[in-house]
Amino acid sequence: MPKLEIAFNKKSIESLPIPEKGKRLEAHDIKNPGLIVRVTHAGTKTFYAYKRIARQSPTRIKLGRYPDMTIEQARRKAKACFADMAEGVHPRAEEKALKRQKEIDKLSEIPLQQVFDDYLTAKKNLKPGTIKDYKRVINEGLNDWKQKPLKEITRDLITVKHNKLGRISEARANNTMRVLRALFNFAAQEYVDHTGSPIITDNPVQKLSHHKSWFRVERRRKLVKTHELQAWFDAVLALKDDNTNSQAETVRDYLILLILTGLRREEAAQLKWTNIDFDDNTLTVIDTKNREPHILPLSDYLFDMLFERRKKDSNGKYVFPSKTSASGHLINAHKQIKKVQEQSGIEFSAHDLRRTFATIAEGRDISAYALKRLLNHKMKHDVTAGYIIMDIERLRQPMQLITSYILKAAGIKKSASIVEIQKTQS
Repeated sequence: MPKLEIAFNKKSIESLPIPEKGKRLEAHDIKNPGLIVRVTHAGTKTFYAYKRIARQSPTRIKLGRYPDMTIEQARRKAKACFADMAEGVHPRAEEKALKRQKEIDKLSEIPLQQVFDDYLTAKKNLKPGTIKDYKRVINEGLNDWKQKPLKEITRDLITVKHNKLGRISEARANNTMRVLRALFNFAAQEYVDHTGSPIITDNPVQKLSHHKSWFRVERRRKLVKTHELQAWFDAVLALKDDNTNSQAETVRDYLILLILTGLRREEAAQLKWTNIDFDDNTLTVIDTKNREPHILPLSDYLFDMLFERRKKDSNGKYVFPSKTSASGHLINAHKQIKKVQEQSGIEFSAHDLRRTFATIAEGRDISAYALKRLLNHKMKHDVTAGYIIMDIERLRQPMQLITSYILKAAGIKKSASIVEIQKTQS
């Protein structure tokens, strides 16, 4: 279709034909070819400046609508645009810069709580335990910053907050800053302007690394020592259901499973009977920390203990059920653990039992590969491990060896029912 050129005046513009629906009509000004008027099927007429900028593709700049903008106003504005274009400057550069700044200002006002909510929404694979820990950090360590915009969380504030939290708990102070660092990293990728440029360009938590200000927190090495195993087992086996507590025996078996398998407390608590194979003599943890199913052989003692539990709870879903928790499985064993601590005189946590298992296993000269497999640790940087397929049956002997050592140290004989366990005669 040939280019339509007319002398722009009131009569010529108002007499331009209305195009069909879905089409547009463009007319060029004979006096100023770079000035055009576009007509839509709705009858709207708009002035544009049309010119190539510095060897780039032709650029169309919207000037204004007719008749709100007169023909003379359109010519003057088009002339100013062409002058900028001749210098290689986009007429809308300043406008775009202002728009971007407004976007930056708006997104920079996002408060920490919203960033955290957006983070949880985006990270769909976070485990419930991880989410719970993160929420605790936000509610306890950063509660006064929930509504604070990210741009107001400065490096100096980070230093003050870290030191303040460290006076209560250095480990929690470090963990709080790690969560905050993750949120800043997330914000840098999540919030961008119309050009794709990040709004958040600085992570103030990095100051702690730059100044080496992280607290030195020694890794916990607490465990039940070999000479303490008898007192520990005596106290655990003494847990009995009564009128005030019907969970005692469930916690008793739960603690024994932890120390004889090295499972993490959540992994053990969430075990279902469908995860126990009495024919194959194994248990399987589906939802693990490293997201890989974890299959363990059952030692004779564990087999008997679980078999007895199953006979008493033939229709249950969970190995360690709870009538008071919404999940249906054991959640809180603190009361019974405290009772065992008081009776045995041994301070321990559920995770300390995993550490006890690992320490005893290592002392039995079990291979590093078997130990890692028993604990379900990944061997990311071990090239040799990639060629080793650890069959479940090859773990059965190490598992039995660990159990036998623990039971011997505790002065216990294997029994079909842990309720009837007898001590070895000295």
